[in-house]
Amino acid sequence: MKFLLIKIPERNKDFKLFSSKKYALTAYPPLGLEYIAATLGNAGHDVEIIDLDAEKISKEKLKNLLSKTDVVGISVFINNYKIASDVSKEIKKIDPNIPIIIGGPHCTFLKNNVFSHIPCADISVEAEGEYVILDLAKYFEGYLKLSDIKGIKYKENDKIKSGKPLQIIKDIDSIPFPARNLTEKYDYGNFDWGLRPKKKFTTMIYSRGCPFKCRFCTRFGNIKGWTFRRRSIDNIINEIEEISDKYNSIMIVDDNFLADKKVSSVIMDRIINLDLNLELFILGARVDTASFELYKKMKRAGVKYIGFGIESGNQDVLDYYNKKITIPQIKKAVTLSRKMDFITQGFFIFGAPIETKKHIENTIQLAVTLPFDIVVFQPLGYEIGSDIWDEAVKNKIISKNEISVISDSTQGLGNFSKEELEIFIKNGYRRFYLNKSYISRLLFGTFKNRDTNHLKTISRLALSPQMKKLI
Repeated sequence: MKFLLIKIPERNKDFKLFSSKKYALTAYPPLGLEYIAATLGNAGHDVEIIDLDAEKISKEKLKNLLSKTDVVGISVFINNYKIASDVSKEIKKIDPNIPIIIGGPHCTFLKNNVFSHIPCADISVEAEGEYVILDLAKYFEGYLKLSDIKGIKYKENDKIKSGKPLQIIKDIDSIPFPARNLTEKYDYGNFDWGLRPKKKFTTMIYSRGCPFKCRFCTRFGNIKGWTFRRRSIDNIINEIEEISDKYNSIMIVDDNFLADKKVSSVIMDRIINLDLNLELFILGARVDTASFELYKKMKRAGVKYIGFGIESGNQDVLDYYNKKITIPQIKKAVTLSRKMDFITQGFFIFGAPIETKKHIENTIQLAVTLPFDIVVFQPLGYEIGSDIWDEAVKNKIISKNEISVISDSTQGLGNFSKEELEIFIKNGYRRFYLNKSYISRLLFGTFKNRDTNHLKTISRLALSPQMKKLI
Protein backbone atom coordinates (compact mmCIF):
# COMPACT_ATOMS: atom_id res chain seq x y z
CA MET A 1 0.00 0.00 0.00
CA LYS A 2 1.03 3.61 -0.53
CA PHE A 3 0.85 5.99 2.44
CA LEU A 4 1.21 9.76 2.20
CA LEU A 5 2.20 11.27 5.57
CA ILE A 6 1.73 15.02 5.97
CA LYS A 7 3.27 17.36 8.51
CA ILE A 8 1.09 20.40 9.18
CA PRO A 9 2.69 23.80 9.93
CA GLU A 10 2.88 24.42 13.65
CA ARG A 11 3.33 28.18 13.85
CA ASN A 12 1.78 29.75 10.75
CA LYS A 13 -1.69 30.73 11.92
CA ASP A 14 -2.50 32.32 8.56
CA PHE A 15 -1.33 29.28 6.58
CA LYS A 16 -3.25 28.48 3.41
CA LEU A 17 -2.52 25.25 1.60
CA PHE A 18 -2.16 26.52 -1.94
CA SER A 19 -0.96 30.03 -1.15
CA SER A 20 2.12 31.39 -2.92
CA LYS A 21 3.09 33.22 0.26
CA LYS A 22 6.54 32.35 1.54
CA TYR A 23 6.51 30.94 5.06
CA ALA A 24 9.42 30.58 7.45
CA LEU A 25 11.17 27.28 7.01
CA THR A 26 10.79 24.84 9.84
CA ALA A 27 13.60 24.03 12.26
CA TYR A 28 12.79 20.43 13.10
CA PRO A 29 12.10 17.42 10.90
CA PRO A 30 8.84 15.52 11.57
CA LEU A 31 10.39 12.88 13.80
CA GLY A 32 7.06 11.28 14.70
CA LEU A 33 6.14 10.78 11.05
CA GLU A 34 9.63 9.45 10.32
CA TYR A 35 9.06 6.77 12.98
CA ILE A 36 5.66 5.87 11.48
CA ALA A 37 7.18 5.74 8.00
CA ALA A 38 9.99 3.45 9.16
CA THR A 39 7.51 0.99 10.67
CA LEU A 40 5.43 0.97 7.50
CA GLY A 41 8.48 0.70 5.28
CA ASN A 42 9.82 -2.29 7.21
CA ALA A 43 6.46 -4.00 6.64
CA GLY A 44 6.80 -3.55 2.88
CA HIS A 45 4.60 -0.50 2.35
CA ASP A 46 5.47 2.48 0.17
CA VAL A 47 5.63 5.79 2.08
CA GLU A 48 6.13 9.45 1.22
CA ILE A 49 6.40 12.37 3.66
CA ILE A 50 5.36 15.91 2.78
CA ASP A 51 6.34 18.70 5.19
CA LEU A 52 4.04 21.65 4.57
CA ASP A 53 6.15 23.72 6.95
CA ALA A 54 9.16 23.27 4.69
CA GLU A 55 7.69 23.54 1.20
CA LYS A 56 4.88 25.18 -0.67
CA ILE A 57 2.65 22.79 -2.54
CA SER A 58 0.42 23.39 -5.54
CA LYS A 59 -3.02 21.91 -6.02
CA GLU A 60 -1.74 20.04 -9.05
CA LYS A 61 1.07 18.44 -7.06
CA LEU A 62 -1.30 17.39 -4.29
CA LYS A 63 -3.68 15.89 -6.87
CA ASN A 64 -0.81 13.95 -8.37
CA LEU A 65 0.32 12.69 -4.96
CA LEU A 66 -3.19 11.61 -3.98
CA SER A 67 -3.70 9.79 -7.28
CA LYS A 68 -0.90 7.46 -6.26
CA THR A 69 -1.90 7.20 -2.58
CA ASP A 70 -4.08 4.67 -0.77
CA VAL A 71 -4.10 6.27 2.71
CA VAL A 72 -3.24 9.74 4.06
CA GLY A 73 -1.82 10.26 7.55
CA ILE A 74 -1.69 13.69 9.22
CA SER A 75 0.08 14.63 12.47
CA VAL A 76 -1.94 17.07 14.59
CA PHE A 77 -0.73 19.20 17.49
CA ILE A 78 -2.80 21.21 19.94
CA ASN A 79 -1.95 24.50 18.23
CA ASN A 80 -2.49 23.51 14.60
CA TYR A 81 -5.66 21.43 14.46
CA LYS A 82 -7.51 24.16 12.54
CA ILE A 83 -4.85 24.01 9.81
CA ALA A 84 -5.09 20.20 9.85
CA SER A 85 -8.84 20.50 9.40
CA ASP A 86 -8.43 22.84 6.41
CA VAL A 87 -5.85 20.57 4.77
CA SER A 88 -8.01 17.48 5.25
CA LYS A 89 -10.96 19.31 3.66
CA GLU A 90 -8.87 20.10 0.58
CA ILE A 91 -7.78 16.47 0.37
CA LYS A 92 -11.38 15.26 0.48
CA LYS A 93 -12.35 17.78 -2.21
CA ILE A 94 -9.78 16.19 -4.48
CA ASP A 95 -10.57 12.59 -3.49
CA PRO A 96 -13.66 12.14 -1.28
CA ASN A 97 -13.00 8.43 -0.87
CA ILE A 98 -9.40 8.50 0.31
CA PRO A 99 -9.13 7.56 4.01
CA ILE A 100 -7.50 10.10 6.33
CA ILE A 101 -5.85 8.99 9.58
CA ILE A 102 -4.92 11.61 12.15
CA GLY A 103 -2.60 11.21 15.13
CA GLY A 104 -0.50 13.23 17.55
CA PRO A 105 -1.07 15.14 20.82
CA HIS A 106 -4.39 16.62 19.73
CA CYS A 107 -5.80 13.16 19.14
CA THR A 108 -4.52 12.02 22.53
CA PHE A 109 -5.72 14.85 24.73
CA LEU A 110 -8.93 15.57 22.84
CA LYS A 111 -9.80 12.06 21.71
CA ASN A 112 -13.50 12.63 22.27
CA ASN A 113 -13.58 15.85 20.22
CA VAL A 114 -11.20 15.25 17.34
CA PHE A 115 -13.88 14.49 14.75
CA SER A 116 -15.74 17.68 15.57
CA HIS A 117 -12.46 19.60 15.24
CA ILE A 118 -11.34 17.72 12.10
CA PRO A 119 -14.57 16.43 10.54
CA CYS A 120 -12.96 15.11 7.36
CA ALA A 121 -10.77 12.65 9.29
CA ASP A 122 -11.88 9.01 9.26
CA ILE A 123 -9.68 7.45 11.96
CA SER A 124 -7.92 8.95 14.99
CA VAL A 125 -4.93 7.33 16.70
CA GLU A 126 -4.23 7.97 20.36
CA ALA A 127 -0.64 8.25 21.73
CA GLU A 128 2.00 6.06 20.05
CA GLY A 129 1.16 5.00 16.51
CA GLU A 130 4.06 2.87 15.28
CA TYR A 131 2.34 -0.47 15.74
CA VAL A 132 -1.23 0.81 15.41
CA ILE A 133 -0.46 1.92 11.86
CA LEU A 134 0.50 -1.65 10.95
CA ASP A 135 -2.87 -2.90 12.17
CA LEU A 136 -4.60 -0.14 10.23
CA ALA A 137 -2.75 -1.22 7.10
CA LYS A 138 -4.07 -4.74 7.68
CA TYR A 139 -7.56 -3.28 8.02
CA PHE A 140 -7.29 -1.50 4.67
CA GLU A 141 -6.02 -4.74 3.14
CA GLY A 142 -9.05 -6.55 4.52
CA TYR A 143 -7.37 -8.61 7.26
CA LEU A 144 -8.59 -6.82 10.42
CA LYS A 145 -11.67 -5.05 11.74
CA LEU A 146 -11.37 -1.53 13.11
CA SER A 147 -13.12 -2.67 16.29
CA ASP A 148 -10.19 -4.99 17.00
CA ILE A 149 -7.47 -2.34 16.66
CA LYS A 150 -6.05 -0.81 19.85
CA GLY A 151 -6.01 2.89 20.62
CA ILE A 152 -8.20 4.26 17.85
CA LYS A 153 -11.50 6.01 17.28
CA TYR A 154 -13.29 5.81 13.95
CA LYS A 155 -16.45 6.73 12.10
CA GLU A 156 -19.00 4.11 11.18
CA ASN A 157 -22.46 4.94 9.86
CA ASP A 158 -22.21 8.52 11.16
CA LYS A 159 -21.31 7.26 14.64
CA ILE A 160 -18.00 7.57 16.51
CA LYS A 161 -16.75 4.23 17.74
CA SER A 162 -13.68 3.02 19.63
CA GLY A 163 -11.34 0.12 19.05
CA LYS A 164 -9.66 -1.93 21.75
CA PRO A 165 -7.97 -0.20 24.74
CA LEU A 166 -4.71 1.57 24.05
CA GLN A 167 -1.50 -0.37 24.56
CA ILE A 168 1.75 1.47 25.30
CA ILE A 169 4.99 0.30 23.66
CA LYS A 170 7.11 -0.89 26.58
CA ASP A 171 10.26 -1.78 24.63
CA ILE A 172 11.06 1.29 22.55
CA ASP A 173 14.24 -0.38 21.30
CA SER A 174 11.87 -2.51 19.19
CA ILE A 175 10.85 0.52 17.12
CA PRO A 176 12.82 0.96 13.86
CA PHE A 177 15.04 4.01 13.50
CA PRO A 178 13.26 6.96 11.84
CA ALA A 179 13.03 6.96 8.04
CA ARG A 180 15.10 10.11 7.61
CA ASN A 181 15.68 9.30 3.94
CA LEU A 182 12.12 10.51 3.30
CA THR A 183 12.88 14.03 4.54
CA GLU A 184 16.41 14.47 3.18
CA LYS A 185 14.92 16.74 0.53
CA TYR A 186 14.29 19.41 3.17
CA ASP A 187 16.67 21.84 4.82
CA TYR A 188 16.18 21.72 8.59
CA GLY A 189 17.89 23.53 11.44
CA ASN A 190 16.60 27.04 10.62
CA PHE A 191 16.13 28.26 14.17
CA ASP A 192 14.59 31.70 14.53
CA TRP A 193 16.33 32.21 17.90
CA GLY A 194 19.80 32.30 16.40
CA LEU A 195 21.34 28.81 16.52
CA ARG A 196 22.99 27.78 13.26
CA PRO A 197 24.01 24.10 13.16
CA LYS A 198 26.05 22.52 10.42
CA LYS A 199 24.23 20.91 7.54
CA LYS A 200 22.87 18.29 7.42
CA PHE A 201 20.81 18.59 10.59
CA THR A 202 18.50 16.03 12.18
CA THR A 203 16.90 15.15 15.50
CA MET A 204 16.57 12.07 17.67
CA ILE A 205 15.14 11.03 21.03
CA TYR A 206 16.60 9.03 23.87
CA SER A 207 13.42 8.33 25.83
CA ARG A 208 9.64 8.56 25.92
CA GLY A 209 7.64 9.82 28.83
CA CYS A 210 9.07 11.88 31.65
CA PRO A 211 10.06 10.95 35.22
CA PHE A 212 9.37 14.50 36.42
CA LYS A 213 6.03 16.22 36.93
CA CYS A 214 6.34 19.94 36.32
CA ARG A 215 2.88 21.41 36.87
CA PHE A 216 2.80 23.49 33.68
CA CYS A 217 3.93 20.70 31.39
CA THR A 218 1.59 18.85 29.08
CA ARG A 219 2.39 15.17 29.32
CA PHE A 220 0.59 11.92 28.67
CA GLY A 221 0.44 11.11 32.36
CA ASN A 222 -3.31 10.68 32.13
CA ILE A 223 -2.85 7.63 29.91
CA LYS A 224 -2.85 4.28 31.65
CA GLY A 225 0.57 2.66 31.38
CA TRP A 226 2.32 5.80 30.13
CA THR A 227 5.65 5.82 31.97
CA PHE A 228 9.19 6.99 31.44
CA ARG A 229 10.87 4.55 29.03
CA ARG A 230 14.51 4.83 28.09
CA ARG A 231 16.27 3.41 25.05
CA SER A 232 19.27 1.20 25.67
CA ILE A 233 22.75 2.65 25.28
CA ASP A 234 23.54 0.27 22.41
CA ASN A 235 20.35 1.24 20.59
CA ILE A 236 21.01 4.97 20.70
CA ILE A 237 24.70 4.58 19.80
CA ASN A 238 23.79 2.36 16.85
CA GLU A 239 21.43 5.05 15.56
CA ILE A 240 24.04 7.78 15.94
CA GLU A 241 26.60 5.68 14.13
CA GLU A 242 24.14 4.79 11.38
CA ILE A 243 23.17 8.38 10.57
CA SER A 244 26.60 9.99 11.05
CA ASP A 245 27.55 9.42 7.40
CA LYS A 246 24.81 11.79 6.23
CA TYR A 247 24.24 14.14 9.17
CA ASN A 248 26.74 16.58 10.66
CA SER A 249 24.50 17.86 13.47
CA ILE A 250 22.14 15.96 15.75
CA MET A 251 19.80 17.48 18.31
CA ILE A 252 18.48 15.37 21.18
CA VAL A 253 14.93 16.71 21.48
CA ASP A 254 13.47 14.84 24.45
CA ASP A 255 13.58 16.27 27.97
CA ASN A 256 15.51 13.51 29.70
CA PHE A 257 18.81 12.85 27.96
CA LEU A 258 20.83 13.92 30.99
CA ALA A 259 18.36 12.70 33.63
CA ASP A 260 20.66 9.79 34.57
CA LYS A 261 24.22 11.09 34.81
CA LYS A 262 25.79 7.62 34.85
CA VAL A 263 24.04 6.54 31.68
CA SER A 264 24.75 9.89 30.01
CA SER A 265 28.42 9.54 30.90
CA VAL A 266 28.63 6.12 29.27
CA ILE A 267 26.91 7.40 26.14
CA MET A 268 29.41 10.26 25.90
CA ASP A 269 32.29 7.80 26.30
CA ARG A 270 30.92 5.70 23.47
CA ILE A 271 30.49 8.72 21.20
CA ILE A 272 34.05 9.88 21.96
CA ASN A 273 35.42 6.45 21.05
CA LEU A 274 33.57 6.53 17.72
CA ASP A 275 35.36 9.79 16.77
CA LEU A 276 32.56 10.87 14.42
CA ASN A 277 33.23 14.64 14.40
CA LEU A 278 29.57 15.46 15.05
CA GLU A 279 27.90 18.52 16.48
CA LEU A 280 25.53 17.53 19.27
CA PHE A 281 22.76 19.71 20.65
CA ILE A 282 20.86 18.93 23.85
CA LEU A 283 17.56 20.77 23.71
CA GLY A 284 16.24 19.94 27.17
CA ALA A 285 18.52 19.56 30.19
CA ARG A 286 17.92 19.81 33.91
CA VAL A 287 20.30 21.96 35.90
CA ASP A 288 20.53 19.39 38.71
CA THR A 289 22.50 17.04 36.43
CA ALA A 290 25.42 19.42 35.94
CA SER A 291 28.85 18.10 36.88
CA PHE A 292 32.36 18.95 35.70
CA GLU A 293 33.18 15.36 34.76
CA LEU A 294 30.03 14.89 32.66
CA TYR A 295 30.24 18.27 30.96
CA LYS A 296 33.90 17.68 30.12
CA LYS A 297 32.95 14.44 28.37
CA MET A 298 30.11 16.21 26.59
CA LYS A 299 32.57 18.76 25.28
CA ARG A 300 34.89 16.02 23.97
CA ALA A 301 31.94 14.19 22.39
CA GLY A 302 31.01 17.26 20.34
CA VAL A 303 28.23 18.89 22.36
CA LYS A 304 27.89 22.45 21.10
CA TYR A 305 24.62 23.62 22.61
CA ILE A 306 22.61 22.96 25.76
CA GLY A 307 19.19 24.35 26.62
CA PHE A 308 17.92 24.69 30.19
CA GLY A 309 14.35 25.01 31.37
CA ILE A 310 15.07 27.61 34.06
CA GLU A 311 11.52 29.01 34.29
CA SER A 312 12.06 31.41 37.24
CA GLY A 313 14.61 33.22 39.38
CA ASN A 314 12.54 32.62 42.51
CA GLN A 315 12.64 29.50 44.64
CA ASP A 316 8.99 29.74 45.68
CA VAL A 317 7.90 29.90 42.03
CA LEU A 318 10.12 26.94 41.14
CA ASP A 319 8.52 25.04 44.00
CA TYR A 320 5.06 26.04 42.79
CA TYR A 321 5.93 24.58 39.38
CA ASN A 322 7.28 21.43 41.11
CA LYS A 323 10.56 21.83 39.23
CA LYS A 324 12.58 20.22 42.04
CA ILE A 325 15.60 22.43 41.30
CA THR A 326 17.25 25.26 43.20
CA ILE A 327 18.69 28.67 42.33
CA PRO A 328 22.25 27.53 43.27
CA GLN A 329 21.87 24.56 40.90
CA ILE A 330 20.80 26.91 38.12
CA LYS A 331 23.84 29.14 38.66
CA LYS A 332 26.21 26.16 38.78
CA ALA A 333 24.90 24.58 35.56
CA VAL A 334 24.94 27.78 33.49
CA THR A 335 28.35 28.87 34.77
CA LEU A 336 29.81 25.42 34.08
CA SER A 337 28.31 25.43 30.59
CA ARG A 338 30.01 28.73 29.94
CA LYS A 339 33.36 27.32 31.06
CA MET A 340 32.91 24.51 28.54
CA ASP A 341 32.11 27.05 25.78
CA PHE A 342 28.69 25.52 25.17
CA ILE A 343 26.17 27.77 23.49
CA THR A 344 23.77 28.03 26.41
CA GLN A 345 20.10 28.92 26.21
CA GLY A 346 17.72 29.61 29.08
CA PHE A 347 13.93 29.32 28.90
CA PHE A 348 11.93 31.47 31.33
CA ILE A 349 8.22 31.76 32.17
CA PHE A 350 6.29 34.76 33.46
CA GLY A 351 2.82 34.60 34.98
CA ALA A 352 2.61 32.03 37.77
CA PRO A 353 -0.42 32.78 39.97
CA ILE A 354 1.84 33.56 42.93
CA GLU A 355 4.12 35.93 40.99
CA THR A 356 4.43 39.60 41.82
CA LYS A 357 6.43 42.31 40.05
CA LYS A 358 9.27 41.52 42.43
CA HIS A 359 9.26 37.91 41.22
CA ILE A 360 9.40 39.09 37.60
CA GLU A 361 12.30 41.41 38.41
CA ASN A 362 14.20 38.57 40.12
CA THR A 363 13.78 36.35 37.06
CA ILE A 364 15.01 39.01 34.64
CA GLN A 365 17.91 39.82 36.96
CA LEU A 366 18.93 36.14 37.07
CA ALA A 367 18.84 35.93 33.27
CA VAL A 368 20.90 39.09 32.89
CA THR A 369 23.56 38.13 35.43
CA LEU A 370 24.13 34.56 34.23
CA PRO A 371 26.31 33.91 31.14
CA PHE A 372 23.59 32.77 28.74
CA ASP A 373 24.04 33.15 25.00
CA ILE A 374 20.34 33.03 24.18
CA VAL A 375 17.24 33.51 26.32
CA VAL A 376 13.54 32.95 25.71
CA PHE A 377 10.89 34.67 27.82
CA GLN A 378 7.31 33.55 27.44
CA PRO A 379 4.01 33.78 29.31
CA LEU A 380 2.74 30.84 31.33
CA GLY A 381 0.30 28.75 29.33
CA TYR A 382 -2.44 26.60 30.80
CA GLU A 383 -2.25 23.69 28.37
CA ILE A 384 -4.65 20.78 28.32
CA GLY A 385 -3.17 17.79 30.10
CA SER A 386 -1.07 19.84 32.53
CA ASP A 387 -1.70 19.90 36.28
CA ILE A 388 -2.41 23.63 36.33
CA TRP A 389 -4.92 23.26 33.50
CA ASP A 390 -6.66 20.41 35.31
CA GLU A 391 -6.78 22.50 38.49
CA ALA A 392 -8.15 25.57 36.70
CA VAL A 393 -10.88 23.47 35.07
CA LYS A 394 -11.73 21.79 38.38
CA ASN A 395 -12.05 25.20 40.02
CA LYS A 396 -14.18 26.41 37.10
CA ILE A 397 -11.76 29.20 36.26
CA ILE A 398 -11.51 28.01 32.66
CA SER A 399 -13.71 25.70 30.62
CA LYS A 400 -12.65 22.20 29.66
CA ASN A 401 -13.15 23.35 26.07
CA GLU A 402 -10.34 25.91 26.44
CA ILE A 403 -7.38 23.77 25.47
CA SER A 404 -4.68 26.44 25.65
CA VAL A 405 -5.01 29.60 27.75
CA ILE A 406 -2.40 32.25 28.54
CA SER A 407 -2.10 33.24 32.20
CA ASP A 408 -4.29 36.33 32.41
CA SER A 409 -5.56 38.25 35.41
CA THR A 410 -8.80 39.06 33.58
CA GLN A 411 -9.60 35.34 33.68
CA GLY A 412 -8.43 34.85 37.24
CA LEU A 413 -5.29 32.99 36.18
CA GLY A 414 -2.63 35.28 37.59
CA ASN A 415 -1.80 38.77 38.79
CA PHE A 416 -1.05 40.29 35.38
CA SER A 417 -2.95 40.81 32.16
CA LYS A 418 -1.68 39.55 28.80
CA GLU A 419 -0.63 43.09 27.96
CA GLU A 420 1.36 43.43 31.18
CA LEU A 421 3.08 40.09 30.54
CA GLU A 422 4.04 41.26 27.05
CA ILE A 423 5.62 44.37 28.58
CA PHE A 424 7.60 42.23 31.05
CA ILE A 425 8.79 40.01 28.19
CA LYS A 426 9.92 42.95 26.07
CA ASN A 427 11.71 44.44 29.06
CA GLY A 428 13.45 41.12 29.70
CA TYR A 429 14.74 40.86 26.14
CA ARG A 430 15.82 44.49 26.08
CA ARG A 431 17.75 44.21 29.34
CA PHE A 432 19.41 40.95 28.35
CA TYR A 433 20.50 41.62 24.78
CA LEU A 434 21.46 45.26 25.34
CA ASN A 435 23.35 44.51 28.55
CA LYS A 436 27.00 45.62 28.49
CA SER A 437 28.26 42.46 30.14
CA TYR A 438 26.48 40.34 27.53
CA ILE A 439 27.93 42.32 24.64
CA SER A 440 31.42 42.24 26.21
CA ARG A 441 31.14 38.50 26.83
CA LEU A 442 30.12 37.92 23.24
CA LEU A 443 33.00 39.97 21.81
CA PHE A 444 35.56 38.44 24.18
CA GLY A 445 34.49 34.92 23.25
CA THR A 446 34.77 35.75 19.56
CA PHE A 447 38.34 37.02 19.85
CA LYS A 448 39.37 34.30 22.31
CA ASN A 449 38.26 31.50 20.01
CA ARG A 450 39.10 33.36 16.79
CA ASP A 451 35.70 32.30 15.55
CA THR A 452 33.12 34.80 14.32
CA ASN A 453 30.41 32.23 13.68
CA HIS A 454 28.74 32.63 17.05
CA LEU A 455 28.93 36.42 16.81
CA LYS A 456 27.24 36.22 13.42
CA THR A 457 24.61 33.90 14.85
CA ILE A 458 23.74 36.25 17.72
CA SER A 459 23.84 39.25 15.39
CA ARG A 460 21.33 37.57 13.10
CA LEU A 461 19.14 36.92 16.11
CA ALA A 462 19.39 40.50 17.38
CA LEU A 463 18.62 41.92 13.93
CA SER A 464 15.81 39.49 13.13
CA PRO A 465 12.29 40.94 12.65
CA GLN A 466 11.07 38.99 15.68
CA MET A 467 13.69 40.46 17.99
CA LYS A 468 13.38 43.99 16.60
CA LYS A 469 9.76 43.96 17.71
CA LEU A 470 10.86 43.02 21.22
CA ILE A 471 13.87 45.25 21.80
